[in-house]
Amino acid sequence: MFISNAYAQTAATGAADGGLFSFLPLALMFVVLYFLMIRPQMKRQKEQRTMMEALAKNDEVITAGGVLGKVTKVTDAYVTLEIATGTEIVVQKSAVTMLLPKGSIKAI
Repeated sequence: MFISNAYAQTAATGAADGGLFSFLPLALMFVVLYFLMIRPQMKRQKEQRTMMEALAKNDEVITAGGVLGKVTKVTDAYVTLEIATGTEIVVQKSAVTMLLPKGSIKAI
């Protein structure tokens, strides 16, 4: 008397209702992920790689550890930095994070 009858919902008709449109949000999320995360990261990696390849003697750089120095020697995998007069250290090329404008170290 107080309980109403429950009826089953009819099945969806047509393949387009459930098939193609159910993957549309997933595809849209992948496209957004690509443009917001993957593409900018690839661009930064490319810029870092070109910067490491262009390292030359007398460039002023900052390492990942925060050490400022002047490049005195460049090899395939390592860079020799002069961090003070007569003091040189050898670091991996991948540790160099930023190339500074000429004369930055003297200004500090």
